[in-house]
Amino acid sequence: MRRVLKISAFSLVFAASGASAQTTAALTVDRIFNSAEFRAEASPTLHWLGNEANYVDVRDGSFYTVDIGTGRRTLLVDAAAFTDGSGKRLDIEDLTWSDDRARALLFHRSERVWRSNTRGRFHVFDVATRRLIPVTSVDTAIMFAKLSPDGRHAAFVRNNNIYVTDLASGQERALTHDGSPEIINGTTDWVYEEEFGLRDAFRWSPDGKRIAFWRFDQSAVRPFSLIDETTRYPAFTTFKYPKAGERNADVKIGVIDVGSGATRWINTGGDASSYVPRMEWLGSDSVVFQRLPRKQNRVDVIAASVTSDGSRLILTDSDSAYVDVQDPVWLNDNGQFLWESDRTGWRQVFLYDRSGRLVRQVTNDGSDVTGVVGVDEARGEIYVQHAAPTPTQRQIFRYSLSSGRGTQVTSARGWHSMTLSPNGRYAVMTHSDINTPSVATLVEMPSMRAVRGLVANDSLKQRVARLQLSPVTFFRVPAADGTTMLDAYRIVPPQFDSTKKHPVLMYVYGGPAAPTVGDAWGGSRFLWHQMLAQQGYVVVSVDNRGAAMRGRNFRKMTQYRVGTLESDDQIAAARWIGRQSWGDASRIGIWGWSGGGTMTLLSTTRGGNVFKAGLSVAPVTDWGLYDTIYTERYMWTPEGNPEGYRATAALNHVDGLTAKLLLVHGTGDDNVHSQNTIQFAQKLQLARKPFYMMLYPNKTHSISGAGATLHLYDTFTRFILESL
Repeated sequence: MRRVLKISAFSLVFAASGASAQTTAALTVDRIFNSAEFRAEASPTLHWLGNEANYVDVRDGSFYTVDIGTGRRTLLVDAAAFTDGSGKRLDIEDLTWSDDRARALLFHRSERVWRSNTRGRFHVFDVATRRLIPVTSVDTAIMFAKLSPDGRHAAFVRNNNIYVTDLASGQERALTHDGSPEIINGTTDWVYEEEFGLRDAFRWSPDGKRIAFWRFDQSAVRPFSLIDETTRYPAFTTFKYPKAGERNADVKIGVIDVGSGATRWINTGGDASSYVPRMEWLGSDSVVFQRLPRKQNRVDVIAASVTSDGSRLILTDSDSAYVDVQDPVWLNDNGQFLWESDRTGWRQVFLYDRSGRLVRQVTNDGSDVTGVVGVDEARGEIYVQHAAPTPTQRQIFRYSLSSGRGTQVTSARGWHSMTLSPNGRYAVMTHSDINTPSVATLVEMPSMRAVRGLVANDSLKQRVARLQLSPVTFFRVPAADGTTMLDAYRIVPPQFDSTKKHPVLMYVYGGPAAPTVGDAWGGSRFLWHQMLAQQGYVVVSVDNRGAAMRGRNFRKMTQYRVGTLESDDQIAAARWIGRQSWGDASRIGIWGWSGGGTMTLLSTTRGGNVFKAGLSVAPVTDWGLYDTIYTERYMWTPEGNPEGYRATAALNHVDGLTAKLLLVHGTGDDNVHSQNTIQFAQKLQLARKPFYMMLYPNKTHSISGAGATLHLYDTFTRFILESL
């Protein structure tokens, strides 16, 4: 009888979502993932004009100027003007203005490169002449085209070489010549892109006379192959992927004289294993870069001349665990800069002068700063986002650079973000909470007076309201140490009765400084959790030790044993849930993706019979199988920390599995390779452990695209309904 009821519930969830479904409160996989019914309108990107009385809005391919005060739109350029040489209209995906706003660089026909669409076609539109100029005459996709400061030239990357085009004549020439599959100029290798967020790897000097760039020699890096078995004979995609403890690419910084083509190499110091994840111009005669040792427990900020071999150390920041790579904010004509550090025990913002002298700590201890979101140099003020008043929220504060006095400028509970206009006259403020989709408002600064709404998402709010969902609540649960209290949220069924036992599904990520318990709108995954709640499940997420923004010690206490304390806390939370009046201790499951998939495996294999079911998507099952930069930041190398690697590898704990388990992976995952799941499956087979496995041919880490998402969430839902 119990199984029959589950099948009936499953049939209800997957009922056709036609017109009748749209008028009911019942969520389905199709309504969430196969329609635009719950799609939120994104916050707009405002392309400001020089006086900040207007901005440019791109709509349906046309450019409009928008009056700040009235919101009135005036056509600037009709979409018909954006046609290429063959008369085909450009589908503009992004644009960048020249400094004088006389020209716009248009990006279109993009192609995906690993995570992002960074390759495509570029044209320059001259506003005065209405002329559309191709950045290159070669009919092929290029990367990272950028206008020179005077707007007369464009530089770009093609086939791992840097080129520059004279836009007046159309003449194009190469500035580097050794680009190949092994040598990369002007963009980055796989691991720098993934873990340092560095893709665009060249910079125009402020005077437009030079280009500074990264050069990667990955000839010593071992290759990894992804296999496409959907063809008659397998096809291989091979790329360089350094796994923990293996050799990285050799990285150099060069400076090209655009006129002569001559290159001068910067002496970055350190040793061959050092990282150089950031570099920018500091005036037209010097660059500033960051250098980290392979262990990533120190960062040196160094200024170097581009006309001599001279360099000087500006700042060193260190930590016994690790330091975070960041983008310092330069102020006052590069005379000062803002730097974020954990040195006080909280992540805070410090003001330094160009010599490296500490001027003052700008922000206040007591909560972590999660980013500098705006600088108003004219007023001597900065805006930062704090994880406050609790780690589950994000509020905006304003601080004086001269005194360090701070004021909270947002107040509504939830998650606030901010984008300040270049001159600091206006800002776009975005806000949501876990029960309410985002709104975006244009405000006048510094008064925070609302000028007008930009995005309201009213229709989405109305559709969500018709679902009659129970509000999500936040609470705290004890960690495995018995004293630390962990942040958590709970999604419950409609008409929830807390005196009755319910099956519980826990949702986890759990990795370093990567919380899931945030008071922000969660989109489609949040709605899928609500769909399960409509079927009688309680969904709980808990931020274990290491995951939340709760100060340096909380974030970094998992160092060298990533996964141990975290899974201990998830197990302890599950036991606590099982003791509550509303939690059925015999029907607790856990699921997660990527790092959350790893935590799912460690929790189910180390937790005895606490969990009845586990759903693990794209997990790392042995840190030795993951990349150098991420893994070694938290675990060091397999040779330097063998016991840590042994203890945290889910592969070594399969004997403890008693839960029903579903493993899911995309075979085209270039990030967490499917070998992680294959090796775990082999261990389960050798241990005679039953399990389910679903592989998605050629799908990446996101397991998205044609046919994947619906089948994926169908599979998730079926497993949960049949296993819990």
